[in-house]
Amino acid sequence: MIESLQELLANALAARASLFDARHEAAFRLFNGFTEGWPSLAVDLYAQTLVLHDYSETPAESQAVIAAAQEFYQSRLPQSLTLSAVLLKTRNAKTPEARNGVLLSGEKLATKIREHDVWYSLALQMNRDASFYLDTRNLRSWILQNLSGQRVLNTFAYTGSLGVAAKAAGAARVVHLDLNRTFLNVAKTSYTLNGFPINKADFRTGDFWPEASKMIRAGELFDCVLLDPPFFAATSKGMVDANKNYDRLINKVRPLIADGGRLVAVNNTLFVSGKEFQKMLKTLCADGYMEIEELIPVAEDFTGYATTRVASKLPAPSPFNHSTKIAVLRIRRKDVLV
Repeated sequence: MIESLQELLANALAARASLFDARHEAAFRLFNGFTEGWPSLAVDLYAQTLVLHDYSETPAESQAVIAAAQEFYQSRLPQSLTLSAVLLKTRNAKTPEARNGVLLSGEKLATKIREHDVWYSLALQMNRDASFYLDTRNLRSWILQNLSGQRVLNTFAYTGSLGVAAKAAGAARVVHLDLNRTFLNVAKTSYTLNGFPINKADFRTGDFWPEASKMIRAGELFDCVLLDPPFFAATSKGMVDANKNYDRLINKVRPLIADGGRLVAVNNTLFVSGKEFQKMLKTLCADGYMEIEELIPVAEDFTGYATTRVASKLPAPSPFNHSTKIAVLRIRRKDVLV
């Protein structure tokens, strides 16, 4: 069993050889077991910190796999890369500490990474994920190329990486909205890393539903709204269910988008197929005031490569290339005369 794992890891590592940067400041997925043959394991590199994700149903039985993966990378990563720490995140652990990550070796976790010449702050043990989503790298690239001079609203901002990219693009204004102030503080640190001025009023802590209503009543308009909600969240103010009510989220933010503006819709629900998500978007486009402009693919280190991908039982992502489905929508306003 371990020999089979090592072969998969070796093939995946070889496919990603070009992603290692000279200063080891980048972040990318080294192994995606869901698409590359070992569904209980994923491995990320954040600068000089290795992060192992254990998705096994019974973590106690996966200790040998985790140990083998750790040993593999510590011996097979480029010689110029000295790992400062190895962190294990166990999805089905009983304690939040184990889910957020425990150190297997080293002490110095990476606190920042650089992508497309933009710095992003990290808090690798803050949450069950790693505080920075690697699957939206191509979206951040799109943002850098398209949002110069734009007014941008980053909803469900989390640690703000999409909004930080917009700020780096030269956006005229970027508003971050999230329920958790701690997450937004990470976004502020990213601003500081890049030398961006911090306007506290543009970092809004609050529930999506009433905050969106407040902005609508105030007549606020944005040239681009970034909509990347969690899979599920519920508060006394309303529910977010990316599986069942994503269309309601879109309709909520449409009044905030200026005529000719864009809505970037991200749905990372694993068991919503690409065709289902596309069908929902096309239904919303039927009134003629919204159209699908383009689909943004997920980078290959996250999807797996032609030489490393294996058959998956997950719903087909087509016409997208991954369960993280990203669509750019162009918006027309009914209240604007043509």
